[in-house]
Amino acid sequence: MTIKLLIADDDAIVREGFKMVLGMDESFEIVGTVENGKEAVEFCKNTDVDVALLDVRMPVKNGVEATLEICEKTKTKVLILTTFDDDEFINDAIRYGAKGYLLKSNPPEKIKSAIKMVYGGNAVIENVVFDKLKENLKVSNKGKIDKSLFSEREFQIIESISRGLSNREISKELFISEGTVANYITSILNKTGLEHRTQIAIYYLNNGKI
Repeated sequence: MTIKLLIADDDAIVREGFKMVLGMDESFEIVGTVENGKEAVEFCKNTDVDVALLDVRMPVKNGVEATLEICEKTKTKVLILTTFDDDEFINDAIRYGAKGYLLKSNPPEKIKSAIKMVYGGNAVIENVVFDKLKENLKVSNKGKIDKSLFSEREFQIIESISRGLSNREISKELFISEGTVANYITSILNKTGLEHRTQIAIYYLNNGKI
């Protein structure tokens, strides 16, 4: 089964470059390329797209604005691919439902891996972007969320996620299995109405808000 991709970027060279590199991999099918966020939204509304690769800075409608509409109106998962790690975009892109946020400077294999992870329902955000996110959300305000919503173990896991730890790292730190960590994360998502672990980090670092 191939993953149907949409590539949205206002730079024709970048669009064609990604189309060529990703199209050579049998895991992917490039179902369309567009040059702005408005076209990306309309394409996803009218075509079966598994993952949309969106640039941030596009004319007419930027990638963050497009993310909001695509996630609200379609089943397409969004992966932000940009040359920028601008503070102003990171929080909104993730809050609006983007499953991943990567810089275009990453090697093709890492981008391919990220696409597959996003398609599988996982969130992908690289360290440099996550560090920016933590700076934006004023880490000094952490820990003021309503702890009564969570068990002690759930809250430990929320704190661990906010520090950028993977499930494997959390399991080692808390001496529990990775499967148990995953079960706790599912419980946390259900209680908060959030969609993925990166939003849990935002929820914690942003004083219980998303």
